[in-house]
Amino acid sequence: MSVKKVFSCCACLLFILSVKAQEIVPGEVWPDDKGIHVNAHGGGMLYVGGKYYWFGEYKSDTTSVALDGVTCYSSPDLVHWKNEGISLPVMPENSYSDIERGCILERPKVVFNKKTGKYVMWFHLELKGKGYAAARVGVAVSDKVTGPYRFVHSYRPCAGFWPENMPDKHRNLSETPDDFKEWWTPEWLAAVDNGLFVRRDRLGGQMSRDMTIFVDDDERAYHIYASEENLTLQIAELSADYQSHTGRYIRIFPGGHNEAPAIFKKDGTYYLITSGCTGWEPNAARLFSAPSIWGPWKQHPNPCRGTGAEKTFHSQGTFIFPVEGKKDVFIFMADRWRPKHPSDARYIWLPIQFENGLPVLKWMDKWNLKDL
Repeated sequence: MSVKKVFSCCACLLFILSVKAQEIVPGEVWPDDKGIHVNAHGGGMLYVGGKYYWFGEYKSDTTSVALDGVTCYSSPDLVHWKNEGISLPVMPENSYSDIERGCILERPKVVFNKKTGKYVMWFHLELKGKGYAAARVGVAVSDKVTGPYRFVHSYRPCAGFWPENMPDKHRNLSETPDDFKEWWTPEWLAAVDNGLFVRRDRLGGQMSRDMTIFVDDDERAYHIYASEENLTLQIAELSADYQSHTGRYIRIFPGGHNEAPAIFKKDGTYYLITSGCTGWEPNAARLFSAPSIWGPWKQHPNPCRGTGAEKTFHSQGTFIFPVEGKKDVFIFMADRWRPKHPSDARYIWLPIQFENGLPVLKWMDKWNLKDL
């Protein structure tokens, strides 16, 4: 073989390897710069200074409780990831901290506040040893995107406030959960719709479990979370510094049993993708849209297409983020949970496409960002 042909073959091989190195392959092991599978579950994404920063739960091999904290990874291209370490460490055992080692710390999301210059992390928090009874949201702040983040507080949102879209006649009802011997009856569902759990929790604050944070075009930020025993989604406005709530909030789809909210905005319309509540087992995704963050929200059919669409490709959504430098290109992030080996949970990332004016998620064995 001539030198020219050898050079040509080598060039082709290098080109093929280069293309392959840029591929995103859903469901496979994604090694970081140390060759270890990325450990950032239930995560969120933030773009800062030419890099993407991925924050997520650091899972151990045997349990989903928080033994280390929130990890951070950075990447210039969404393919090659550098482990930046633990950005928010949990506190030692017997420290009496809300984020003591062994607590449940899930779905961390980081946003940047332009007014304060602070990076603000929000997360779902369950106090150690109390299962999922606490249903709190936690807040931490940092001067640097990678941390370390300083824990500020945890609490239940909007204590003392009524939802804006809850009629006065429902606020004044006397029914309590103790009045119902059985759940899921028509009478109980009607009571949930009328604010049964909102009234119960009003003074102490609304329950907050699976959650996300969304910063709108005007820099106002919103906390979207599963509330009312995971029966109803609530959308609440954050304070100007993004570290607390203003007390303004609404309920959407009472009794709908939605969790895992992920939101994005395109051409003035807000789109929300959620899942049903089936624990670690996957289910069909749900799609909602609205002309305003405050509604009215409308439900649409399952946005997933292709093999495994009825189970969201055997995963559960966690976040949606825009691709820097590409107009109207958004990536849906999801986790394929493995509760018996939490650290080996896999990631399902898919580009959002549109059909008939609505978002769709089409299964792709692999895809390349440059093709979007």
